[in-house]
Amino acid sequence: MPHDQQRRHEVAAPATVQLNHTAVYATDRQLSAEFIAAVLGLRVGAPFGPFLPVDLGNGVTLDYYEKRDEPIQSQHYAFLVPDDRFSAMVARLETLGVTYYADPRHTEPHQINRLFGGRGVYFADPDGHNMEIMTRPYVRP
Repeated sequence: MPHDQQRRHEVAAPATVQLNHTAVYATDRQLSAEFIAAVLGLRVGAPFGPFLPVDLGNGVTLDYYEKRDEPIQSQHYAFLVPDDRFSAMVARLETLGVTYYADPRHTEPHQINRLFGGRGVYFADPDGHNMEIMTRPYVRP
């Protein structure tokens, strides 16, 4: 293939490092994917091999992957969400009967934190992953 034709088939590399996807272990990938999609107001995509993706709309997907033979190790996933959609997400948690908390240790139930001038809550998904929705990113030194 001539060099100029080869270049047309290459995909440009991003200028910065970006997260593209991450695998989220679940005992039931359908249940867990539908849960987070419902809370965030998103859709579950078509299966991709062993993965069931939830596209976050920013070029990042959560690829739910079933692990049934061993316990699921709890992880933390934090989602920066638009301020005007936050209240609807909290309402969906309430509709689903999911307790949300102002803190990551889950000691302040049914409360919203106001960190960095925004709003945020933590909640557990069906496998115990500690999920967080927040409207402002954390200010880091």
